[in-house]
Amino acid sequence: MGIRKPNKLPQTEVIKKILKRCSSLGKKTGNELAETEQLPLDVPKGHFAVYVGEKRSRYIVPISFLTRPEFQSLLRRAEEEFGFDHDMGLLIPCEEVVFRSLTSMLR
Repeated sequence: MGIRKPNKLPQTEVIKKILKRCSSLGKKTGNELAETEQLPLDVPKGHFAVYVGEKRSRYIVPISFLTRPEFQSLLRRAEEEFGFDHDMGLLIPCEEVVFRSLTSMLR
């Protein structure tokens, strides 16, 4: 018998989980919601917020980044270090300067 690795979600499931989590930010629980109570106004459709660096600086990034291998690497690190279940939003374990450089290459 070999050592078993913990069950990790396939990358597509991780992406779906992130999208579901991001689309539920800002919603109230319980009752039916008005259309205006979906996301913060500064997050345009097709984008989501992430928090980066020691100061947890907020960045708005396109959802299309979720399919890019470079960004998926950050997502795997984020899942290992922080998990995806917390109120603040998606935390990315990366220095801001590195994150800005990466995202500028992905645009």
